[in-house]
Amino acid sequence: MPIPARDVDGRLAASRVAGGDAAQGIARRLKVLADPTRVRLLGLVVDSPGGRALVGRLATELGLRQPTVSHHMRVMVDEGLLEREKDGRVVWYSIAPGRQAEVAEVLLADGGAEPVPPAPAVLHRIADDLAVRFRGVFSPETIDRYVTESYALLAERARLTRFLPSLTSRFAGDRLQALAAVENRVTDDAPEILFVCVQNAGRSQMASAILRSLAGEQVRVRTAGSQPSEFVNPLVVRALDEIGIPLAGEYPKPLTDEVIRAADYVITMGCGDACPVYPGRRYLDWDLADPVGLPLSGVRAVRDDISLRVRGLLAEIQRRAPD
Repeated sequence: MPIPARDVDGRLAASRVAGGDAAQGIARRLKVLADPTRVRLLGLVVDSPGGRALVGRLATELGLRQPTVSHHMRVMVDEGLLEREKDGRVVWYSIAPGRQAEVAEVLLADGGAEPVPPAPAVLHRIADDLAVRFRGVFSPETIDRYVTESYALLAERARLTRFLPSLTSRFAGDRLQALAAVENRVTDDAPEILFVCVQNAGRSQMASAILRSLAGEQVRVRTAGSQPSEFVNPLVVRALDEIGIPLAGEYPKPLTDEVIRAADYVITMGCGDACPVYPGRRYLDWDLADPVGLPLSGVRAVRDDISLRVRGLLAEIQRRAPD
């Protein structure tokens, strides 16, 4: 059933209130980062061994006086972007826990677009376009329902605000494709692999990107999160880019029943009992560190751990594949 206009308008009004509440904090952060020297300092801290740096080395790198660097670092500590740790007579600076993704997003200069909650007409347009793709597979009513549900899941549970129209279209299309596979409406011999973690912003995204890069068309890969984040951790994007693997426009999305039912392999990563168990599927649980709060060096370690596990998974898939 389409979303009533008043519901969409209500969400829009709510988002404006929330935006107003957050505006002061955003303005303060933008003011702190308006100085390009501070952005360069953040980049040097992120790239430092262990994700921490000394004022002296930073001053040398930028050709600045130490008091100047100390002033900038103090401003960013006061804003909560940096953490200050004294070790004997030296002071180390690192990105504050919980702010790594935000800092990395600034460094990647990926500001994205302004939030645009879809109007009912936009949702209808998405449903009409998907009806062309799934003509003869699903009724327009089913497609409309999945578009409506997908929008609500992304906007409310995943708390996405950027690129909502395009992400709604993609999420609904992925779900309908999975449902078609479950109900045998399409023929595809490629095994379905589902990676599930908590936020669908780090571990599952790295695993899916690495598997796609290694397996190509041999498998169909999906991801989901038990408590999806707003955006993929930019440090994850960076760590993957370092080894030549694109994230290919992936985004956090909630776990839904049809993607589990469509999967031949379900790999969970710290999401507990959030994933229902269905017979006939291969379930694996990978005990992996959570990239949230880790410096770039820690994210790299998680990436390399996942890469080894994915290679083992692909070898198993290829062994079990019918001749």
